[in-house]
Amino acid sequence: MATSTCRRGIGRGGGGSVRAAAVAVVAAAAMVGALAPTAMADPLPGGLGPCLGSDCPTNWSDPHNGTVTHHDANINVFVGGDFLVREAAAEAEGKVVTLGDFDMDKRPGASQIYNVGVAGVGSRVPPPNGSDYLTVGGNLTVASGERLLAEEGVNHGVVKHAQNLSGTVIPTTVKDPDAAAPYTGLRDQLTRASQCYAYDDGKDHRRPTTGTVKNAGFETVFTGDGTSALQVFALDADLASAQGGAQDIRFESIPKGATVLVNVYGGTRAISTLMGSLPQAGLRERLMWNFPDATGIGLKGSGQFQGSVLVGNPSSMTTLAMSGTNGRFYTAGSLTHTSEGQSGGQELHAYPFEGDLPSCGEEPTTTPTPTPTSTGTPTPTPTSSTDTPTPTPTSTTGTPDPTGTPAPTGSPTSPGPQPTPSHSWPYMPGGSGESTGGGLYQPGPGGSLSHTGFDQGKWVLGGIAALLLAAGSAATLMVRRASRRG
Repeated sequence: MATSTCRRGIGRGGGGSVRAAAVAVVAAAAMVGALAPTAMADPLPGGLGPCLGSDCPTNWSDPHNGTVTHHDANINVFVGGDFLVREAAAEAEGKVVTLGDFDMDKRPGASQIYNVGVAGVGSRVPPPNGSDYLTVGGNLTVASGERLLAEEGVNHGVVKHAQNLSGTVIPTTVKDPDAAAPYTGLRDQLTRASQCYAYDDGKDHRRPTTGTVKNAGFETVFTGDGTSALQVFALDADLASAQGGAQDIRFESIPKGATVLVNVYGGTRAISTLMGSLPQAGLRERLMWNFPDATGIGLKGSGQFQGSVLVGNPSSMTTLAMSGTNGRFYTAGSLTHTSEGQSGGQELHAYPFEGDLPSCGEEPTTTPTPTPTSTGTPTPTPTSSTDTPTPTPTSTTGTPDPTGTPAPTGSPTSPGPQPTPSHSWPYMPGGSGESTGGGLYQPGPGGSLSHTGFDQGKWVLGGIAALLLAAGSAATLMVRRASRRG
């Protein structure tokens, strides 16, 4: 059996530095002692997830239209294929990167404007002024009579594209053949991470869960175990009513500060939701919806969908028609941002992901990924250990790039052919049911939950030796644990 590249994680206690502890076990006279291996929790690959920069907010308000007072240099929307804007979709807040084409062609009668970077209603935390609001690795096409805006009042950014430009883009565009080069490694990293979060040892072994998922017709209820720092759920059906209509989403028994990982399994999946605010403060920033395998994903509904989304299949097409999506949106495949029926104004809002996800083994051997803080200048993040470092391209017009944006390196490659988007709703939501996901997540011996385990700064681990008696061989196990006050 292949060795798993995924290890169950230890929480970092609210997104701080990772703390790992080994548990000392004293062996009695004729007993065999054992020490559990240390495991660690990770953020998303490539430095993705948290807010980056010198003026990140300390608290993230629900979507509003207040004054812009903070900025975020990290990527909010990443698309490994093509990014298509259709029907009456309105805005993509935060820094947007697509490795393929960006194609805007909205329906007649709808607003002929699409905003990137800064949104009229959202978190109101755009990228830094003058930085790249939108980066396009292929062609940038805006239909005749329509406008792509990367500005609002005093807030303004740059739209950078690698290939041809057609149409109206305001205020500033820069053609750079290497525009997407710093980000090409992210697609494969996200695919590997998505698989790791969903499976322990290949697709025959799903990641154990900590709770149940029950479709009650008018709502889907996710019930956790009340204790684990990483709450894992498995969803094997569409998240919709039995008739395919929208329903609410509710989380119960989720400990304060816990990360929630929802693995959505299946080749095609649909979510139709009336979801509004979450009951717990901070849960939005620690909630991840992971689609490891799906090639066709439909997301719709009139509510404000909460949490970040990760789509791992590079051959996928996600059709996004939700009224508001509040969290990071990362797909290795393509994305169609659209609307349903005569609705309009669909928006992607910029909110960070600050959770502690399972550690996935394939870690860079160069400079470590920085821990984002609300002060100071962030350090660019590394690519995978096999990539060749490539300097971040400089704008031909001298417009500064955002400081601290994750910049995995590697030779730029074409995203390849992508699925042809459909303007109709191609998904058939399933009926009600219950998914338990097959078991509970079990932390290692001694406990591996940092915010329910050892008090930081008040212990040090002394020396360890071993005494093992077995079949004519002897060894010595001695454990000493010394405590001190920090």
